[in-house]
Formats: sequence, C-alpha cells, structure tokens
Amino acid sequence: MSHIDYYFSTLSPFTYLAGQRLEEIAAKHGASVKYKPLDIMALFARTGGVAPKDRHPNRMAYRAQELARMQKSTGMALNFKPAFWPTNAAPSAYAIIAAQEAGGGDLGLLTHSILRACWAEEKDIADEAVVQDCLEASGFSRNLTMSGLLTGAETYARNLEEAVDAGVFGAPFYITADDQRFWGQDRLDDLDTHLSAG
Repeated sequence: MSHIDYYFSTLSPFTYLAGQRLEEIAAKHGASVKYKPLDIMALFARTGGVAPKDRHPNRMAYRAQELARMQKSTGMALNFKPAFWPTNAAPSAYAIIAAQEAGGGDLGLLTHSILRACWAEEKDIADEAVVQDCLEASGFSRNLTMSGLLTGAETYARNLEEAVDAGVFGAPFYITADDQRFWGQDRLDDLDTHLSAG
C-alpha cells in the first residue's frame, strides 16, 4: 500500500486551497495518509524561509496574485485578509493530532473545516469552541480539545523535527514512501501521477 506523510499548517491559505484533493487522490490509489500539522513559522526559521510579515513587498504582491488566481480556479470562498490571521495555530493542530489518534471520524474533513473556518468563515481557530464545532461536524468528540492536549503538544513539536529531517520547508508538503517530495497544493496532480506510476 502507498503512504503519504502530509505536513501542513492550519494557518496556510495554500493548504486551505488544496481542499480535499489529497484525500481523493489517496482514496484513488489506496494510499494511507499520516497528518502532521506543524508550526509553520518555526519551520520557516529553521529552513531559510521568512514569515509573510517580514517578506519583501515584491514577494507579497506576487503571493496576493497567486492566491487570487488559485481562488478563481478552485471556486472556493477565500478571504484574502482574514480577521483572525495570523493566530495561534496550536489548538487546532492539537485537535487534529488527537482526532487522528482517536479515530472514528473524517480527518480530512476536520482538517479542511478548520482551514475553512480561518480562510472563509472569519472564525478564530485558536478559539476552543470553534475547534470543537469542527471536531463534532467531522464525527469526533468535542472533548478531544481537552483530552488530547498533552499528546497534541508533544506530537506537534515532534512533527516539526521530523519535517526538517525529511526535507520539508513549506506547506502543504507531501512525501511518499519512496521519498518523493511535493511542495504546494499545485503539485497534487504530480503526486497523483507519481502514485499512478507506482
């Protein structure tokens, strides 16, 4: 069976714009997916990246155009300047980690609903009630925000270390079992093609 390690940030608009295409591709190829939310700002600092607020205006202007083009091509709702961004991504990441451990719900839906809350619904994903609503709507217990706190914190930190060791430098980032790396939601077609060839 194929496997994909999925490194991402719940603060990333590019991860949001991937929608649930990863899940569709994984289902098509019978591939398992390990969700690895991480601290994207810490990843940037470790791998030579720069936080958006510190980027040159030229880069930010291009980023704005790219987001507009991607939003148009996907047809997904997108607020280019969300009211609650950036925010503390840890609570939402901990919930995803706890849900993956608990099982029983739709992890892809949970991840996408958290991203959608930030990028399309003007909700603060650092707010426990917002995360709990996403958990419940995806078939998980609302209580995971509390019961999964310790494990979530430990795994969140470990995901960052594993990401750096694996060659990750941005989000979303997909790594197959044969160490093929795909950076960005615009590389999902390439991931699909690679899995088809395997």
